[in-house]
Amino acid sequence: MDNIINPFSPNAGSRPPELAGREDIFRDVRVFLGRLPTGRSVQSLLFTGLRGVGKTVLLNEIVHMAERQGNVLPIYLEASEARSLGAMLASPLRLALLKLDRMKGTGAKVRSGLSVLRNFLGTIKVSFGGVGFELEPATGRADSGDLQFDLTELLVAVAEAAAERQMGVVLLIDEIQYVTEPEFGALVMALHRIQQLGLPLAMAGAGLPTLPGLAGEAKSYAERLFTYPVIGALSKEASVLAIRRPFLDAGVEVEDSAADTVYRRSGGYPYFIQEWGYQLWNFVEGGPVTATDAEMVDEIVSRQLDGNFFRVRMERLTPSEKSFLRAMSQIGGERIRMADISRNLGISVNALGPRRSSLVKRGMIYSPSHGLVAFTVPLFDEFLRRNPV
Repeated sequence: MDNIINPFSPNAGSRPPELAGREDIFRDVRVFLGRLPTGRSVQSLLFTGLRGVGKTVLLNEIVHMAERQGNVLPIYLEASEARSLGAMLASPLRLALLKLDRMKGTGAKVRSGLSVLRNFLGTIKVSFGGVGFELEPATGRADSGDLQFDLTELLVAVAEAAAERQMGVVLLIDEIQYVTEPEFGALVMALHRIQQLGLPLAMAGAGLPTLPGLAGEAKSYAERLFTYPVIGALSKEASVLAIRRPFLDAGVEVEDSAADTVYRRSGGYPYFIQEWGYQLWNFVEGGPVTATDAEMVDEIVSRQLDGNFFRVRMERLTPSEKSFLRAMSQIGGERIRMADISRNLGISVNALGPRRSSLVKRGMIYSPSHGLVAFTVPLFDEFLRRNPV
């Protein structure tokens, strides 16, 4: 088939041609966005899940939904280990305030918000020129140097500016597990205060399964501020739809046996389904797509995933971290006991602690419960067994 018009998208965060299996999530998001600009109470969202399940796609879709709705301003950013939360928020919040400033109305709260932002930038030692900073600073607001209080003042000012314009604001933070515990605590405190004041700002974040624990450690009341939708692998029905619909739109049938093969080999993980679809589209010359086609493509898909999805993560690790992961793959199972890894490597559990902590920080593993670890990357154990050296 024509490679140029191949609709499948095995790229990080790219919207698939058929966004299957997430209808319940989007139904809840529509209610969330609908209530937000009215000032009615909403719980912020923290999407949790493994790599490759489509969390970033969901956040991008919320951006589009907010823009289509028209009265919710989306503010999107991706967290990073290399930058502080305050520095990451500065530019997106400034842009949001300037967008609000261009709307019709008096704009007193918007101008106040820009002044508060100016103070905040001074406390985190971030500076940039441009519109809005000819304003006088708002003395006594977001200028204490204490992130918990200053971030609250800043986000309250942004929410007040949005309320003045009869708008809502949704703060979307991807890879939020990279936010440090003190920063997350400050963010939770700010969202709590905004909810108390009935202001129209909430958050939708996405990250690894460590998020509920991070939120709980940050503030005891965090569990009441958030809901934690778990984004997992697709059901068989949704997986088959995700692989079959793009072919059907091109007038090509996908036989049940071929769709079953894709579901079984992909584990139902959306990123892997996209890679399967992409390679099948390029392989077949016309319909129908058969189980034989899928079997022929299997090696191509494995090679692509190994090179573009798995190996790039492995190459960033130290030899001791790699040996820890290989031990996990040899033991097998979804949740692996630290005691078993200790026996496999001949190293005490206490001595393995630094490796475990480093791999958690790198986002390679997480701890589903005490004494257990699991891969954050689906099917990573299969990759390690395919590539033992």
